[in-house]
Amino acid sequence: MKKLTVLGVTGSIGTQTVDVVLHHQDQFEIVAMSAGHNINKLEEIMAKLPVEHICVLEEKDQAYLEKKYPDRHFYCGQEGMIAIATLKEADIVLNAVVGFAGLLPTIQAIESHKDIAIANKETLVVAGHIIMPLAKKNGIKLLPVDSEHSAIFQSLQGAHHDEIRKILLTCSGGSFRDYSFEDLKDVTVAQALNHPNWSMGAKITIDSATLFNKGLEVIEAHWLFDVDYDQIEVLIHPESVLHSAIEYVDGAVIGQMGTPDMRLPIQYALTYPDRLPIGDSHPFDLTALASLHFTKPDTIRFPALKLAIQAGKTGGSMPCVLNAANEVANKAFRDGKIRFLDIYRLVEEAMKQHQPIENPTLDELLEIDQKTRTFVMQKV
Repeated sequence: MKKLTVLGVTGSIGTQTVDVVLHHQDQFEIVAMSAGHNINKLEEIMAKLPVEHICVLEEKDQAYLEKKYPDRHFYCGQEGMIAIATLKEADIVLNAVVGFAGLLPTIQAIESHKDIAIANKETLVVAGHIIMPLAKKNGIKLLPVDSEHSAIFQSLQGAHHDEIRKILLTCSGGSFRDYSFEDLKDVTVAQALNHPNWSMGAKITIDSATLFNKGLEVIEAHWLFDVDYDQIEVLIHPESVLHSAIEYVDGAVIGQMGTPDMRLPIQYALTYPDRLPIGDSHPFDLTALASLHFTKPDTIRFPALKLAIQAGKTGGSMPCVLNAANEVANKAFRDGKIRFLDIYRLVEEAMKQHQPIENPTLDELLEIDQKTRTFVMQKV
C-alpha cells in the first residue's frame, strides 16, 4: 500500500488523482491533502475518502472544518501545506498546486526524503538549479505528471542519456491555434478557456492558449531530462495523440501515444515502474485515427515560446521573472483587466527590466518573485 499526500486536491489534477485512488484502493491511500478555496469540492472528497490530515488556505475554513469534522486534523496556509508535505506517514507527495506556491512544499518534502510526483511545473521552472541537486542528494525519485513529460519519461526507459538526439515536445496549439494575429486582439476569456482536447484548470488553459504552458514545459524538460535547449523541439500536434517522443542518435523515434486522459500520467507516476488498468478507460483504437498532423509553432503569433526559451537560456533568476510575470498577467486577463495580447507584452517588459542573478538562492528567488509581481501589477 502506497501512502500519498496530494497538494491541490480540488483542482483538475487533484480530482483526477482521487479518481485513480478510488479505482485502486488496494494500492493507494491518501493520508493527507491540501485545498484552496473550493471547500465544497473538498468536502465531497472527504465524504469519499477517510483522509486524516487536511490543509486549507483560510483560517475561517479551518475553523469551520474543525467544528464539523472533529475526528480529523486540519492545517492552514503555507505552514500547513509544508506540514502535510513532510508528514511521516506519506511515501510520495503529488504536487498539483498551481504556480509558485508549490515551490516551498516541494523543497521541504524532498528534504524529508519523499518521492515527488510533480505536476507543479513552476517549481522546476523557477528553481530547477536547486531542486534537481537536492533530489539527487536526498536520493528521491522526481516523477513527472505532465502528460508530455510522462511520455518522455516512458520513452526513456531502458535508454542511455547520451543516446538522446532530441526531445520532441508536442503541443495541441491551444484554443487559438488557427487564429490570425488580428483575431487574437479581441479574443475573450470564455474563448480562451475552451480548450479543444483537454479538461484543465483555468490558469493552465489560458497558458495553453498563449503557449506559455509549452514554454514552461520546455524549461521543465531541460531540468528533468538534463538536455540542452537546442535539443528540445516543440511540435504543434492538434490531435493530442502522440504525447511526446524522443529521437535517438540512430534515427529511431520512440514516443507514447494514447487518448487525452490525465489519469494515465498521474497513475504512472504513482505506480512506476509498474502499470495498472485505468478505470472506465476505452481501448485505444489506432484505426479510428484518420491522420496525425505535426507543424512548427508560429512564434510571431505566439511569442511565449520565444520568451520562455530566452529566459531558460539566460538562466539564473530570469525564469523566475518569466513565471511570476505570466502568473500575474494570466490572472489579469481572466479578471478582464487586460487583453489577451497584453499578456505577452507584460511578460516581455518584466524580463527586460530585470538584471539576472546567475545562481540565485531560495531567498533571492522569493524576493524576485514578489518584486516581479509588483512590477506587473502596476502595469495592469
